[in-house]
Amino acid sequence: MRLIDSFPTDRIGDIEYRIGRVFPFGATLVEDGGVNFSIFSKEATGCTLLLFHHGAKEPFVEIPIPERFRIGNVFSIMLFHINIETTEYGYRFDGPYAPEKGLLYDRKKILLDPYAKSISGRSVWGKKPDFEDPFPHRGQIIREDYDWGGDKPLEIPLNDLVIYEAHVRSLTMHKSADVRFPGTYAGFIEKIPYLKELGINCIELMPIFEFDEFENARDNEGVLRLNYWGYSTVGFFAPKAGYAASAPYGMEADELKNMVRQLHLNGIEVILDVVFNHTAEGNEKGPYISYRGIDNRTYYLLTDKGEYYNFSGCGNTMNCNNAVVRDMILDCLRYWVSAYHVDGFRFDLASILTRDQNGVPMISPPLLETIAQDPILGKSKLIAEAWDAGGLYQVGSFPSWHRWSEWNGRYRDCLRVFLKGGAEAAPELYMRIRGSNDLYGDEDAAASINFITCHDGFTLNDLVSYNEKHNLDNGENNRDGADRNDSWNCGVEGETADPEILALRKKQMRNAFTILLTSRGVPMILSGDEFANTQHGNNNAYCQDNEISYLDWDRLETHKDLHLFVRDLIAFRKAHPVLRSVSYDFSYNKTGYPELSFHGTAPWCLNENEPNLTFAYLYTEEKEKYHMEKTSFIYVMVNAHWEEHVFSLPVIPAGMHWYLVCDSSGMSAAPGEEQALNTFESYKLSARASAVLLAR
Repeated sequence: MRLIDSFPTDRIGDIEYRIGRVFPFGATLVEDGGVNFSIFSKEATGCTLLLFHHGAKEPFVEIPIPERFRIGNVFSIMLFHINIETTEYGYRFDGPYAPEKGLLYDRKKILLDPYAKSISGRSVWGKKPDFEDPFPHRGQIIREDYDWGGDKPLEIPLNDLVIYEAHVRSLTMHKSADVRFPGTYAGFIEKIPYLKELGINCIELMPIFEFDEFENARDNEGVLRLNYWGYSTVGFFAPKAGYAASAPYGMEADELKNMVRQLHLNGIEVILDVVFNHTAEGNEKGPYISYRGIDNRTYYLLTDKGEYYNFSGCGNTMNCNNAVVRDMILDCLRYWVSAYHVDGFRFDLASILTRDQNGVPMISPPLLETIAQDPILGKSKLIAEAWDAGGLYQVGSFPSWHRWSEWNGRYRDCLRVFLKGGAEAAPELYMRIRGSNDLYGDEDAAASINFITCHDGFTLNDLVSYNEKHNLDNGENNRDGADRNDSWNCGVEGETADPEILALRKKQMRNAFTILLTSRGVPMILSGDEFANTQHGNNNAYCQDNEISYLDWDRLETHKDLHLFVRDLIAFRKAHPVLRSVSYDFSYNKTGYPELSFHGTAPWCLNENEPNLTFAYLYTEEKEKYHMEKTSFIYVMVNAHWEEHVFSLPVIPAGMHWYLVCDSSGMSAAPGEEQALNTFESYKLSARASAVLLAR
């Protein structure tokens, strides 16, 4: 039986059509083989739907959507008897052209549907496009028929996560990755056993929404520089086709879904790095792709002269708290959670999401509140990069509604200063290790995403190998990238064969991991840091589609001792829930000890307000509270001084013994295999070292 609202009423050539359904927006399969197209524009005077055969220069049909098909500000039309496997689509919009008022309608432009679930034009990564093509990014229609086999988002408690930030292409593109489909979602699947063995239970993927790697592409001394990172979105609802081995066959959505499903089967969540702060259309000189030609004044923040505000540093800023844009962002997040089963999102330059239509920060931004309280996103992780390129810095003050966590940039900066010998950073570092209760006291420690390195900046190896950035390969005369890195090269800039310097660098990396993985809050590791991956001093490899960005898996063998150290520390963190507690209650418990306390080289002797290079912290893991078989004590000792120091050990209950979990000089043990100490009294830490003891 055919539904009454799916009977065609009009015809153009062989295509029958009728008024469509206004919801959902985008192109959606309906009963009886029809396709419903629905798109919003507040100020357009007309809308035409164009259909192309795949790859054809000219449309095979243009259908002006009748005025009677428009309801409110939505144009909708339902088409019948089109082959979705070979059809691409786009729109023309009629309307006023008055740039000084922010109106940029031009019916000569063919525009991408903002809700397109699949986008052609960049299906093969790095394939040079036709730069004269007036319609380079085209919507495609997909079937939402992937068999998930009972999968759903994992809903692992946030405080139990160990996050691993990774770039889909970089993870497996190097020849040493030894995968069948390098640089793809399929290739990523082949690294799941490695991730699981390391102890990772959450992947944070750099942007995988469709973007144009040829945006601002340029030749630099014979080497092509691309938009490699992808922080410039073309379409928010479509996966990056160039990351799929199967994209030429139109299967990128299923390939990505299969990657998510395989990660879930191995207990690994997926968080997407999403970029809603701006789009790939750039400033006034940028291309028409979709938004500016559909409804420029709705989608972007504009000055009184119709020019773009640029709080993103990328030419334009989305009008995120406009009701229509707010709904689009919410629709997007809901779609990725429901259709792709992703577990959460990290929001790039999230402070932009707090700005009103004039660019002024709001105390209670409607978008953030709506996301925080949305029922479909109710279990999704929400992580903010709590600053923007316009100077707004909200670490510790980002509006949260007890739902948002933050990349804790102050954790990163403080720990970096301390590790290179900055005694002045110690008083703040104690707060960071506690979970940054000075910043998140109204929340809990899981609000703090602790990290030392991320995609933006030095790798951990480079943090201890370079005093200065080395970005000449980017072709910007070393002007790009952060100038302040709080790094220290340990005595020689860059590569060296000096065994003492190499040993010190390795020790410094272990120190960083030791503090990170024994701090309260949620730890995030940059992919490859666990085997000393290097970008050769480049701290802004956004354009480097080459071995600067690719993870060199040969270094896993070269630095297997570092990898083992990190693996053991992650396992130790997982074995001891006191390290993952979100509480700021450090009062004395049933053991007679505080749950978390800080010490000097002598127990209970530390002035937390004074600069210092040596300190220790003691966790008391009460068996009843944490449902452990026995109470245990964890003592972390830190020596950032260039001389060795002897730490007196705190007195522990009779019958308990101290065991060595790890020492950054080069020793670590898996849980249950720790080495018993011969003394209860003291432990000698070498210069610039750290160690973890366990009493049980």
